[in-house]
Parts: sequence; C-alpha cells; structure tokens
Amino acid sequence: MMRLSRALVVEGKYDAARLTNLVEGTILTTDGYRVFKDRALQTLLKKIAAAQGLVILTDSDAAGFKIRHFVTGLVGAQRVLQAYVPAVEGKEPRKEAPGKEGLLGVEGISDTLILQALETALAGEPQGESPQNPRPITYYDLYEWGISGTPDSAERRRALLRQLGLPPRLSKKELVQVLNTLYTYDGLQAQIDRG
Repeated sequence: MMRLSRALVVEGKYDAARLTNLVEGTILTTDGYRVFKDRALQTLLKKIAAAQGLVILTDSDAAGFKIRHFVTGLVGAQRVLQAYVPAVEGKEPRKEAPGKEGLLGVEGISDTLILQALETALAGEPQGESPQNPRPITYYDLYEWGISGTPDSAERRRALLRQLGLPPRLSKKELVQVLNTLYTYDGLQAQIDRG
C-alpha cells in the first residue's frame, strides 16, 4: 500500500473506493462537476491544498481534464501534483455501456497503472537543480520533434502519446511537465528515434 502525505483528489465515490485499497492517506472526491458550483467543497479543497498539497488523479477523458484544470486553478498549481493514467479503451463492469469517449475511468484502470501514475506524480515533487536533474525538455523541443506548432503536429503528438502510454489530451504545458517527470531529454529523443 502506498502512503501519501498529500491528499488525493479523484472524481467520484467509485474511484475513491477503489483507491482505498491502494493508498493510505486522505482521499477527496469532486463528485464530478459538483466541484464547479459547491462553494463548501471548493473551500475544503483550498484548505487541504494549503495544509498538505494535493495529487489530482482524474479520468483521461474531456470531463476528467476539465475537472483537473478547474481544481488546479482553484487551489494554485504550486500546491498540486498531477497524476495521469493512460487512455485505455473499455468499460467498467458496473456500467451498462462505455463512457462517451469509450475510455476506462480511474476505477477501471489496473492497479499497476494507477500506482505508476502516482509514483510518477510524486517523483515530480520540486527538487531544485542538481547534477541529477539533466537538461529539461522545453517547448522548443516539442517543436523540433514535430509534435507542436508544425503541420500534422497534432497527429504526431497523439501517436507519440500512444507510444508512451500517456493520455491523448495533454495540453502543451502539461505535456512538457509530464515528459520532464518521466524522461530525460536524451531518453525521450531515443524513444522518438525508435518511434
């Protein structure tokens, strides 16, 4: 069982129930879109974020990213670590049909992938500069690799994200953060070359 010092924020009660078997610590839910209107919930999230910080783990669909962005903006990005699960097609057993985008939610993702997402997020904790922190991946690198700001870059970016097992909906800023957490510049260049 993984022990978390930060509070873990997930979308719903099924996600929270699932995570109680994997992590030890505070687990909060946004109750889906309720977080957009519920002032008491917003205040709670701000207080918890100020006291211990948050790790946000939402689904890889559009709704999950909308909730993730809202909570991050609400509490301040400096208080948040982002945990991303890959976009995996499928349907949870408790549901009659797949979601709108046909992707598994957090509750349907394997334990291994969830723990890997959390470990990756926690590894992104600010450490300061040191010899162990090599050359960062930049926006310019995304351009040079043809995955941002070039003709057909969206298609190439989606293909790379599939290859790396990352959700397809990462913004350019999120993509740089995630890539810097998971890869060195040289390591990612090697992955792209193997493509």
